[in-house]
Amino acid sequence: MENKEISILIIDDDPVYRKLSSSILQERFNVFVADRPSTAFCTLKRETIKYVICDYRLPEMDGLEVLSIIKKEYPEIEVIMISDSGDMNTVIGALRNGAVDYFKKPFTPAELWMSIERTQKIAKITNELKSEQKKNSQLKQIVNKEIGVEIIGSSKEIKEIKTQMRMVAETPDTSVLILGESGTGKELVARGIHNLSNRNSEIFGAVNMSAIPESLFESEFFGHKKGSFTGAITDKSGWFETTNKGTLFLDEIGEMEHGLQVKLLRVLEERTFTKVGTQHPQKFDVRIISATNKSISEISIGKSFRLDLFHRIGTFIINLPPLRERKGDIAELIDFYLNYYSQKMARKINSIHPDTLQLLQDYNFPGNVRELRNIIERAVIICSGSELLPQHFSVLSGFMNQSTTKQDKEVFDLELIEQQTILKALKKTNNNKSEAAKLLNIEWNALHRRIRKIEMKN
Repeated sequence: MENKEISILIIDDDPVYRKLSSSILQERFNVFVADRPSTAFCTLKRETIKYVICDYRLPEMDGLEVLSIIKKEYPEIEVIMISDSGDMNTVIGALRNGAVDYFKKPFTPAELWMSIERTQKIAKITNELKSEQKKNSQLKQIVNKEIGVEIIGSSKEIKEIKTQMRMVAETPDTSVLILGESGTGKELVARGIHNLSNRNSEIFGAVNMSAIPESLFESEFFGHKKGSFTGAITDKSGWFETTNKGTLFLDEIGEMEHGLQVKLLRVLEERTFTKVGTQHPQKFDVRIISATNKSISEISIGKSFRLDLFHRIGTFIINLPPLRERKGDIAELIDFYLNYYSQKMARKINSIHPDTLQLLQDYNFPGNVRELRNIIERAVIICSGSELLPQHFSVLSGFMNQSTTKQDKEVFDLELIEQQTILKALKKTNNNKSEAAKLLNIEWNALHRRIRKIEMKN
């Protein structure tokens, strides 16, 4: 296979080996030679060199110094070191300073070609790795842009959250449990901890634990080999392998089935997993961040959630306050999302009417920041002028007044009665959805679906 577009530089003060190497390689490569470092550096300035074969013993400076200069000024060049000495310290020094390969004089043409082939394979793998890292970086930027990387707000509650995030991010692998109602930004906090930590160049994985059936737990988290079960048509990496060295976010962990809790606890304690279809345990190094909208009291009583798992994942607990408890941040959040969606939709909306601001300040936001974000997006879509007005939130205004202006009227609208009843239950339980579900005599998931239905209509 011809590679004449690839250039190799041979640095060797021994004319015999210089000529031998050149005659072997020039069949396939553009070959340049130099008998001393100064000549080699001139060639590197003039030509585009891909590989350098450098002798250890040279005039002017030794090969390790040449290697250091090349890797500093031309980091993309792969360097192969050769020497008439098999001293292990020399070999280790060369590899530590960035040499991709090392072989000893005298050498045969086959040994030289083998070294070149190894170098080409390593260079290909390195380029593929860089490409994947670039894709990962670009994907991370897209995700961060859509989800956000910053907790918006200047209240003392949010300042305390940010302080806690910075503190735990400095630890290498402390498990974190984030508590908070739906829509408060638990994944945002998890991503923030990841981005602040030394793991930020690695993968951040997010899994909805309530959506993982027990039968698929091993496959999803441990991975599987092709043919290990019906439907396993290819090898698959599980979450622990995919996020190794990074962060794994386990959302809605409070809704996990009891059987899954046992499996998760075992793997977190042992820090090893075995792929389905294999018998070889693999170690993993992942920071676990979990989240739930259950309260600390609900989890700690141990009825629906194992206490030993709670203690394993809850080394560091962060409580996210609902938006109604940090209303001082509402104006800042409105400004942020108004600017974000105005730019995204190419709208020139640069202000919000005082009455509109008061309307939003008075609202209780059962859906928290997520709900605020959604209604601002909707208002930007509706608005045709440069200012957000109360009429752009007319549905929200009606929803707010349902429990006040209509409470003394005789109502036969079942949907409206349901909304009012849910609001009353949430208010009575201070927006604790689990307690509200008990009060309404329905399952938590059923209440969650009804609330989502209400939010989507508004």
